[in-house]
Amino acid sequence: MQQRANISVLPVPFDYGAGRGGAAHGPAAIVEAGLPQKLQSLGFPYVLHSSGYMPDIQFDLRTSAQMKNWGRVLKMSEAVAAATAAIDAAGDFPLILGGDHSIAIGTVAGLAERRQRLGVLWIDAHSDLNTPQTTPSGNLHGMSLAAGLGRGDPRFVSLRGAAPKLQPERTVLIGARQLDAGERQTIASLGIRCFTMHDIDRRGMSEVMEEALAILSGAGCDGVHLSFDIDSVDPGEAPGTDTPVRGGLTYREAHLAMELIHDASILTSAELVEVNPYLERSGRTAQLAVELIGSMLGEKI
Repeated sequence: MQQRANISVLPVPFDYGAGRGGAAHGPAAIVEAGLPQKLQSLGFPYVLHSSGYMPDIQFDLRTSAQMKNWGRVLKMSEAVAAATAAIDAAGDFPLILGGDHSIAIGTVAGLAERRQRLGVLWIDAHSDLNTPQTTPSGNLHGMSLAAGLGRGDPRFVSLRGAAPKLQPERTVLIGARQLDAGERQTIASLGIRCFTMHDIDRRGMSEVMEEALAILSGAGCDGVHLSFDIDSVDPGEAPGTDTPVRGGLTYREAHLAMELIHDASILTSAELVEVNPYLERSGRTAQLAVELIGSMLGEKI
């Protein structure tokens, strides 16, 4: 993480991009699990924003089989993009709390207003590279990275300015283990570097992260955004998420990834998404989210 005067924590209580409800309560769960105390203990000044910037979306019924709740996702994305852009323009470090992963449509669009060579480190069990033409579910949280790369519905692709926001050579995927056929084709055709769980198993997390960070460091980025989906972690450690997939990152692999990201000193923004406290009683997933943010900010275990 580059040195910033302030960490601006932006909650995005939204879950209409997912297949079930509950992730809208993720930001509150992460805060209640001790995020403010963690930031204080690490010596970071911070601002915790309210969710008052979010529009009233309840009566927006625009939807389709290929893009469920697209009207609500679009309104959310516009508001999140504006809020994220304002935080970045003020010189603060944007730390965005989801919410489902469709919120990244807005965060990436907002960051790209100032950063024409934005790099992204996408740590996720999924690649989120579907489009309305390839999606098997119609859920927009599976199309967020595609939108940033200029693929998908024009209303999302061109959000707040010219598209694409991201370039394949500045996009790195880590932890993928459930990819749809259309996503595999996109990764291959665009030449996106994708480190699957197979790569992590064979090479180890340290080597994978070092190569991933070297790619972004050498790609001429004017900022690097971390988009961390908690379902990248094995559901044995993070059960409170909408789309769990067995065989994910271990507790230590996830922390090591965050520690190495911090040590690389290239991060300019981050988001952590898909915590759904309704799917567990213990609160361990939200607690893990707080711990991982701590490692990203320099805490050592």
